[in-house]
This record gives sequence, C-alpha cells and structure tokens, in this order.
Amino acid sequence: MSVSLEIMLQGERKTFLSQVLQVAVSNNKLELMVVPLLLATFLSGYGLQTKSLSPSGACTALIVGFLTMSGEVRVFGVALIGLYLVGSRATKCLIDGKKRKALLEDGYHDAGYRSGWQVLCNSVSGLVAAFLWNAAFAPTSIQRAITNWISLDITKSLLQLENRVIYNSSSNDWCPLSETPARGWSRALVFACLGHFACCLGDTLASELGILSTSRPRLITTFSKVPPGTNGAMSVGGTVASVIGGGIMGTLVAISLIVENLKCSEGWRGILIESIGWGMFAGGFGSLVDSFLGATVQQTRYATKTKLILQDSSKGDGGDVKVISGWNLLTNNQVNLVSSALCAVVVGWMSGV
Repeated sequence: MSVSLEIMLQGERKTFLSQVLQVAVSNNKLELMVVPLLLATFLSGYGLQTKSLSPSGACTALIVGFLTMSGEVRVFGVALIGLYLVGSRATKCLIDGKKRKALLEDGYHDAGYRSGWQVLCNSVSGLVAAFLWNAAFAPTSIQRAITNWISLDITKSLLQLENRVIYNSSSNDWCPLSETPARGWSRALVFACLGHFACCLGDTLASELGILSTSRPRLITTFSKVPPGTNGAMSVGGTVASVIGGGIMGTLVAISLIVENLKCSEGWRGILIESIGWGMFAGGFGSLVDSFLGATVQQTRYATKTKLILQDSSKGDGGDVKVISGWNLLTNNQVNLVSSALCAVVVGWMSGV
C-alpha cells in the first residue's frame, strides 16, 4: 500500500473514499468494483440511448446496478441482468402486444421510458437484499465499506449474530444457500432477492403476454369481465406467464450459484429444484398480490369515447371518464414496490422455515 494511502487511512473515523480504497487495494479486489461499474454504465447508457430509460432513470439504474452487481457473489448481478434482458426482449419482440397496448392504454410508450422513481420502485427490495448480504458476509465489498463509514454493523445490529461469518469466493468454504451459516441469514437474503426479481419478471411477462389474450380478463375481486389493461384484472395467459417468468429467474439464480460455487455445485439438484420452485411461487404469488392491490387501492379509469385505459398521469374529459375499480390510494409504481417487497419478504422468510 502506498504512503499516501496510509496517510489517508489514519484516524479513527476514516472517510468513505479511504474505506473503499483500503478494501480494494489491500485485498486485491479492485475488479469487484470496476467490472460492475462498467456493466452498470453500459446498461444504463444503452437504456438511455434506446429511450427505455429517462435521464433520471438511467442515473438511478447506474447506482442500483453497481450496488447490486458488485460484491463477492455474482448471483445478484445475474438476477438483475436477467430481468433486464428477458424483460426488454419480451417487450421488444412481442409486436402484436405492443400494438394492442397502444390501442388500449392512453400514454403508452413503446420503449418504456422509465423514470428514476419507476426504476427504484422495481428494484429497491432486491437491492436491499443484495446490499445486506454483501455488507454482512463480504468484508472486501463496497457494501461493507459503506456500512463501516456510517458506523453500522449489519452482522450484530440487524442480523443479531454474535460472530461474523465470512464468505470468500476463491475458497468456496460454504454455499450461500446453506441453512447453517449465520443461522440461515445468507440463504434467506439470497431467496429474498430471488423473490423480488421473480415477482418483477413475472409481472413484466404477464403484462406483455396477458394483453394478447383473446378473451376479456376478469377482475380478481369480483370475477367480472373488464377491459384489457384494467388494474387488478387477470387472465389465464397472463397468470401462466408470471409463473414461467418466476421459473426463468429461479433457473438463472440456480445456474449462477452452481457455476460459481463448488459447495453449491455438489448439491446442484437440490439447489435447482428449490430455486425454480421458489421462483415460480414468487412469480405466481406476486401476480396475485399485484392484481389484488391493483383492484382495491389503485384506481382504474376508462375513457368511454376513446375506449382507452387511462394511466395515473392521464387526464380525460370529465363526463368521458368512468371508474372501473379501486380507490385512488396508490399509483402503479407504488403497487409494484409493495408487491415486489412483499414477495421478497415472504420468499426469504418461508424458504428458511
């Protein structure tokens, strides 16, 4: 370590930059930050260029992507990239679905053009799970550097563990899905992240594929037929798509762990079955939660003249607008936030029982 760096590290209260530099240089783990930063920059820049992200969305995606992908395990980054690639591909490839959504939903954007708030609502619970895992088990991670900088001990304060459990990607001493290390907290946090991303991917595929259904969807609370695009409405095709989306995410998580960890590869059958099973559960459960919230605490407005479902920010002529369902308590982004967070908590908790 250089003399200038040693001077920076003097004192009881180190600066954030010195914490990061100490972790990266002293442990030869600089690639844990550089590669995720490059990937996050590329993906957010590509999203901005293709107009799937707004400027605020690209900036938020850069920060979220970097903090999710950096760390000792690749599984969190694989889940995030999988959501981005599979979701984007489904949105762009289903031409008939895009045309129909443009005819049914007011203010529909072909490329998405997601804002920073939208990005955060659809990523925060997965980000929290990934951050907590790295801060607790990866002493060479930037997440640990951040918690050290703010004098927060994740292991003792939040997880209430007396002894630290250290994970080293090079030694592969234990599998992150093992039940014994850290009283199952590693397993719970990984499955919580899976629950979040499985819910989000399931919701994306349900939205893109469900709109192609030839029959009208039914409202989850009354089972009455409603116009396609109604919040809280479900179709067989959309529900199946959400379960399949969760299964895809579970497969990605399992393969990532099996490939990168020797201990995980020894029990690959169990990990594959568990991950796919919990992913499918999260996809289906998330679809039910999202639909129930959409039918009750999110209002759906319908323009009778144009025959369009109005978005949260859309304005219609007073006599032309009809309320189909729900109270105007939560926006679509807030519903996504609640449903994905609930999925993360439920899957993380149930997988450890």
